Amino acid sequence: MKAVFFDIDGTLLTEKPLIMLFLPQVYDKLSKKFGISKGDARLRFLREISERKNTYEWHDWNFFFESFGIDFKYENLIKTYPHKIQVFPDVIPTLEWLRGEGYKLGVVTSGPEYQRLKLRIAKLDRYFDVIVTREDVKTVKPDPKIFLYACEKVGVEPKESIMIGDDLNQDVYGPRNVGMLPIWINREGAEDYNFADFEIRSLHQLRSILGGLGDEGDI
Repeated sequence: MKAVFFDIDGTLLTEKPLIMLFLPQVYDKLSKKFGISKGDARLRFLREISERKNTYEWHDWNFFFESFGIDFKYENLIKTYPHKIQVFPDVIPTLEWLRGEGYKLGVVTSGPEYQRLKLRIAKLDRYFDVIVTREDVKTVKPDPKIFLYACEKVGVEPKESIMIGDDLNQDVYGPRNVGMLPIWINREGAEDYNFADFEIRSLHQLRSILGGLGDEGDI
């Protein structure tokens, strides 16, 4: 293997603290705008998100802000509350180790351009040879196009690369279909139904896999 690609949210970092900060503000704005309770505003907003799940638009908070006429920009929220973007503790040691071992490193995300800002705020962007967002290919995972583009950008064949992410559909089935080795990071301990070739709970477990010490399946 020559290259290791990562998903961002739920894999390298979590934005949940930021989401929990702004969602109550969103519900308050919608409650006043539509003259409904905050509970009903919450249901209306979350229903719209749910109905668009896994579409191109679903990956962009700004799409939903604009759809409801809310004067928020996700880029501004990231800049205002950078401490709410939290990197998982196993990430930097793993990236340092992978770089020391000579792997090319990349990111493949279905999110828009503000994903680059998120990585920069988290001080992770410097580790990657390429960062591929949906804007680069006008599509989202699990479309083969986004994975093939990432491999081409770092000069490797899909069979020479690994994709690591927390979403079975986007980060396991998608890369597997183009010949990449998918690794599912299951930080929350969700039921896996044995769909993933490799399942890990921490990025520290990559050393076993890449060293050929792990067996396929649960590590």
